[in-house]
Amino acid sequence: MHAMKPARPRLSLSARPDTEHKAKGPTTARPSQRRKAQHPGRVNERKPAPAPADRKLLLLNKPYMVLCQFTDEGGRETLKDYITEPGIYAAGRLDRDSEGLLLLTNDGKLQARLTQPGEKTPKTYWVQVEGVPSEEKLAALRAGVELNDGMTLPAGARIMAEPAVWPRNPPIRERREIPTCWLEIKIVEGRNRQVRRMTAHIGYPTLRLIRYAIGEWTLDGLAPGESRALPAPELAPAPRPAATHGKPRASAAAGGTGRSAPRAARPTDQKPRQERSRRGADPRPGNRSGGRTTARRPARTKPSE
Repeated sequence: MHAMKPARPRLSLSARPDTEHKAKGPTTARPSQRRKAQHPGRVNERKPAPAPADRKLLLLNKPYMVLCQFTDEGGRETLKDYITEPGIYAAGRLDRDSEGLLLLTNDGKLQARLTQPGEKTPKTYWVQVEGVPSEEKLAALRAGVELNDGMTLPAGARIMAEPAVWPRNPPIRERREIPTCWLEIKIVEGRNRQVRRMTAHIGYPTLRLIRYAIGEWTLDGLAPGESRALPAPELAPAPRPAATHGKPRASAAAGGTGRSAPRAARPTDQKPRQERSRRGADPRPGNRSGGRTTARRPARTKPSE
């Protein structure tokens, strides 16, 4: 016979030492706790809205190969090299290899209003492309083209005369056997490199891109790197959808007369509910012997004492 192994002693939950319930290492602080530890005197990081008299709007003609931000670890040119006004931020973006109009403001509400997709602020671009697109190709841009991130909204597209703009440094790449032309494209979206992808989709790559206008603001009178301050526009309150609480009342559904809607009259050919239920009730299942139904005897009641 084999010797039986002794049973293992069971550990009682109440007998565990208190050290097991304590953390074995330093606890990880939450991001909000880390920010408070780094900045103990900072209570709210959100900056207050500027006073109406202090609201500012700057128009900048962003030069070619300038980053649309104020800092860069690589030492490239940024907006800081052209804007010295403190507390100003770009309302929207413009690619580094694009030129033209950029709006900057110190008003967060104006910045959000200019950049929100739902506002559909029109933007006008002067685009130099390789080749001369046909009217059929331009019609495709107007109707919308299928990009890798979805269909574009209807846009304005037409061939325009070469604008009197500053020369680019370095100049664009041109080929002698392929002509170039300028297009005016108006869009209300702001996808990443959208205009370049639109012209490439119809077979005419973009060689130079200048943003001429954003809404009612234009580049007129601005040389590359120059900016101009304008009074910030007054913002109308954003429309809010009317909130409905619960279901509409019967009076409102009836037309708002204050009276409840009349009930529909019962058809004359309908029979009373009880009679229909008795006639339409299913009979009890029959017995196995003859299929007859047996009535259930009433239970005897015990006489009261």
